[in-house]
Amino acid sequence: MHAVIRTYSGEGAKELFDLLETRKSDVESLIRTVKGFVGYSLIRTGEGGVSVTVCQDKAGTDESMQRAKEWIGKNASDIGVSAPKVSEGPVILQLK
Repeated sequence: MHAVIRTYSGEGAKELFDLLETRKSDVESLIRTVKGFVGYSLIRTGEGGVSVTVCQDKAGTDESMQRAKEWIGKNASDIGVSAPKVSEGPVILQLK
C-alpha cells in the first residue's frame, strides 16, 4: 500500500477546509472512485488541515493527488489557497 499526506496551511487553508466540510459528500464520491482506494481521512488543524489517502499502490495516490488538484481548481479557485506540502511513501502498518 501507498499513502499520501497533503498538509494545507497559510493563505486560504482554513477557508478550504470550511468548504470541504460543507462538501463532504462530493469529496467522498470523488475519492472513492480512485483506483485501488483503501482509505481517506480529512483532518482539521489550527492552521488549516491535512488529508491522508491510502491506496493499493502509488498509481492510486498519484491519481488522488491529481483529482484533489482538479477539484480545488474547479470548486475553490476563488479562495486562493496555497499549494499543500505533500509527503508520501509506502505504508508500513495500517490498523482498522
